Amino acid sequence: MESFQLLDYPDVSMETKGAMTSGRLKLTDRELQFKPSDKGRKGENVNKEDIELVNWQRLAGTWGIRIFTSDGKLHRFAGFKEGEREKLAKFFTQTYGKDMLDRELSVKGWNWGTANFSGNSLAFEVGKTDAFEIPLATVQQCTAGKNEVALEFHSNEDCVVGLSEIRFHIPSNELAGDLDPVEAFKEAVMKKASVMTTSGDAIAILREVSCLSPRGRYSIKVFPNYVHLHGKTFDYKIPATSMVRLFLLPHKDGRQMHVTVNCDPPMKQGQTRYHYMVLIFKEEEEVEIELPLEEEEIQEKYEGKLKKEMSGKTYEVICDLFRAVTGRKIIAPKDFIGHSGTPAITCSHKATSGVLYPLDKGIIYIYKPPIYLRYDETQRVEFERTGGTSRSFDVKITTINDITYTFSSIEKGEYSKLYDHLKSKKVKVTASGSKMEGGSIKWDDHVEDKGIDHHLEKVKQDAEVFSSGSDDMSSDDTDFNPDALEALSAKEEYDSEPTTTSSEDESDDYGDGPEADRKRDEKRKEKAEKKAKKPEKVKKLPGEPKEKRTKKKKMTKLPGQPKRNQSAYFLWMNANREKIKSDYPDLSMVDMSKKAGELWRDLQDKTEWNSKAEVDKKRYEQEFTKWKSEGGDEAMKAAKKQAKKEKRESKGPAEGQSSSKSKSSKPKPEAAKTLSSAGTGGSYKSKEYIESSGDSDN
Repeated sequence: MESFQLLDYPDVSMETKGAMTSGRLKLTDRELQFKPSDKGRKGENVNKEDIELVNWQRLAGTWGIRIFTSDGKLHRFAGFKEGEREKLAKFFTQTYGKDMLDRELSVKGWNWGTANFSGNSLAFEVGKTDAFEIPLATVQQCTAGKNEVALEFHSNEDCVVGLSEIRFHIPSNELAGDLDPVEAFKEAVMKKASVMTTSGDAIAILREVSCLSPRGRYSIKVFPNYVHLHGKTFDYKIPATSMVRLFLLPHKDGRQMHVTVNCDPPMKQGQTRYHYMVLIFKEEEEVEIELPLEEEEIQEKYEGKLKKEMSGKTYEVICDLFRAVTGRKIIAPKDFIGHSGTPAITCSHKATSGVLYPLDKGIIYIYKPPIYLRYDETQRVEFERTGGTSRSFDVKITTINDITYTFSSIEKGEYSKLYDHLKSKKVKVTASGSKMEGGSIKWDDHVEDKGIDHHLEKVKQDAEVFSSGSDDMSSDDTDFNPDALEALSAKEEYDSEPTTTSSEDESDDYGDGPEADRKRDEKRKEKAEKKAKKPEKVKKLPGEPKEKRTKKKKMTKLPGQPKRNQSAYFLWMNANREKIKSDYPDLSMVDMSKKAGELWRDLQDKTEWNSKAEVDKKRYEQEFTKWKSEGGDEAMKAAKKQAKKEKRESKGPAEGQSSSKSKSSKPKPEAAKTLSSAGTGGSYKSKEYIESSGDSDN
């Protein structure tokens, strides 16, 4: 009888987070052993008592075995030949007491199927066969939407092409009742996802923190191994190993601080990637928190970087927490102070305005999008639009990978300071757009005998003049002369009697020669005589009274007409007028009225005066109705007629105009011709025009 106590396969691969690790597989009578070819990697041992299910299936273009253990773990080993199936099946049956079943894979390419949770894995089945299988231990984060669930996976550096995210669409099901299928799916995933096993208790929680990238307000929970951002719509989990750089950047206004975290790999939300997390805090904002840790644990784990009770500026507290969790230093502006007295330079990148911070080892721009460029990865820096009277200039930074970033609209006062800082960091700086040969000057190479760069000194001088508040570069309109304009339409805005421009004289039909010049002179004289005959505007003498305008007279109160009712405010005002005068004796009448309005507005209980106003209103309505019934209505009509008559008499006939119009007036022939031709194209003549033309012929 053939012995099956040991099977040895020296060229087998095991799947680990999407990557195939080559090694040696041994199957003994007690356990299954896998040793990687790389001695630095950890092997895998599976006891025969833990094996629950064994399958034979296709894996990575070859044949492999799929082993399920009692603790829900899934193991795959690939690299077997098809002829090994019978030998392996007999070994598992006789030694481990397990039947090796064939497990087929779906090759239909369908994306619609059934999700089946088994142990620590999620199998997507199309019909009765598997389309794919996901070990839930590799899930880093699970977020639920309206009808979908997104799974994000831990990254594997050994995997050339790795799965980073997958989304499942889950339609609504009326038969489910109150149970939400999306939440049920998410809960099933999160029970086995590795993010749940490493969460633990939060070290600190800061609520309602403003975040510029990703945009919104988030509650920040700091855990020993990662940072959790919890918002109203989205959640983000950032592993501590992904937080590669921490920046503390003061805002230019001096009232806010930016805490920026460089994440690699980036935070993900669908197809959007956030390589930087940008938090913003007010300078005066403070916070007090108490860590749920013992003093010994703080000293042991965080080496005294944290305290049991932390208080102070909010941005300082969160920087200390990030520094303790990640073990990285805080990068802040060190030896650069700009023209504004702050380490921040206002500029624009593409169509977005932002702030540029020159740092010790690089330069960072925030925000949208945040950009960090290291000096040792910079090929060159070009200063553009530096000459002339321009108020600003541009900086174009090219990396060693020939990627160019342009920061525009930088104040000219920052020129010399930014140049000196970059030169001190051994960065190659050039100026483009000058009149020198080749259109550019290399400041590193262009040095004259005396070692003076005249172009640079001129630019620095211009920057100092601009920063000192000189207005030499201001654009005034003192040279604007409307009389020098050639277009008559432009000159008419400034001259009430515009003269004819040369364009009119040149557009005549006189031609050239002495006779033409004589005719043009006669035409100019004729126009000058017409202008002289125009009546001049009569100017009023200084002592002459101005014409008075008549205002519409307001109808006065008729005899016996009752007094109108007063509002609650005026009733209160009349009762408290003397008291207001005594309390505020220095106020004028206008100011006193304003003060009374403020007091009335601040008065809490106004029921007394509102009731008095209602009583006064009823009094007026009763008295007015009685007065109208006793002849007041006829008196109001008579007063209106009298007012209209006086208005007509006060106007009278206009000066130089006949008081009565003629009953019949014939239009002039020119006018009639114009009207008729305009309406009928010249083919129709009105009766008046025919009669007037006939009279003129006679």
